[in-house]
Amino acid sequence: MRRLLLPLAALAMALPLALPMATPAHAEEKITDSQALAVVLTDTRRDSDRVRDQYRHPAETMTFFKVKPGMTVVDYMPSSGWWTRILVPYLGERGRYIGLNPDVRSAPDMMQRNFSSLADTLPAQAAQWTGVMPDRIGAYNSDSVPSDLNGKVDRVLIFREMHNLWRTDMLRRELTTVRNLLKDNGLLGIEQHRARNNARPDYTDGNKGYMREQDVIALVEANGFELVGKSNINQNKRDPANHRDGVWMLPPNLRNVTSDPERARLIEIGESDRMTLLFKKRR
Repeated sequence: MRRLLLPLAALAMALPLALPMATPAHAEEKITDSQALAVVLTDTRRDSDRVRDQYRHPAETMTFFKVKPGMTVVDYMPSSGWWTRILVPYLGERGRYIGLNPDVRSAPDMMQRNFSSLADTLPAQAAQWTGVMPDRIGAYNSDSVPSDLNGKVDRVLIFREMHNLWRTDMLRRELTTVRNLLKDNGLLGIEQHRARNNARPDYTDGNKGYMREQDVIALVEANGFELVGKSNINQNKRDPANHRDGVWMLPPNLRNVTSDPERARLIEIGESDRMTLLFKKRR
């Protein structure tokens, strides 16, 4: 991959800065999907994001989830937009990016701010991040998804949010929305902080950010999906997944870390160990 990225990095640097970030992916008929993605990943507007590529493996993850330019893709709970800044330009003008948050009315009071109305915020943010027009960005909460979008989505991607859905008792309702959105041949991709198989009960309920892989698979399959693949591309064997205050003690948050030795130890571990799972709709 490194030998591929070097010449493409030079190509990305040669592109006119005035062009939208999405421009490289618009030429998917002229270059391969992997080349289009490499140009997006080396765009200078990702300079502050790129430090996390070593833990999130965006090229390998997009390949495993079978995401391609021109698709309609739902990014579930896009948060600060790390994946938005990849997906919008990679999908290109013929694709469609849709950010989706849970039904804010059903969220616990303590989490409603995190599940705010995306339609009010995401289009303008994504335009600023990527240079595309706001009207190209779909943004909904699950209670306001247009019915004509059902059965039209190629991929739904849930990055490190299954623990929030599980601990807030929203998992069943939200997976029903996801299933309705997907085409018959559509796929659901999940990346999630991974607890050890023998984790204590407080490490399997989502409140520490971690879940056991077998539990995530069982929960998703119980809601109308079938596992079709899993990968360790986002694993981190250095992560013991037993942190006092949960996954948020690890980088980039380092929450409640007060001593220099502890900070150094956690930085050495890096980001969390993660499962990467792919599901299809059960008919």
